[in-house]
Amino acid sequence: MTTLPGIAAIGAGLAVLGAGIGIGRIGASALEAIARQPEAAGKIQTVMIIAAALVEGAALFAVVVSLLVAG
Repeated sequence: MTTLPGIAAIGAGLAVLGAGIGIGRIGASALEAIARQPEAAGKIQTVMIIAAALVEGAALFAVVVSLLVAG
């Protein structure tokens, strides 16, 4: 029988895994865009950092919610 803290730990792990994949894809796409248009590197990096921060914030929120459910 699976306990509620175990399910919450799985949820937190999935949130972190999803955030890692999302940030990796953001970074890869940004590097590809910079390779195509090097003169736009500053704007691309700014948008990349904002998008990565939003993904990280959503992942942190998911981890906190899953840990609150466990408690």
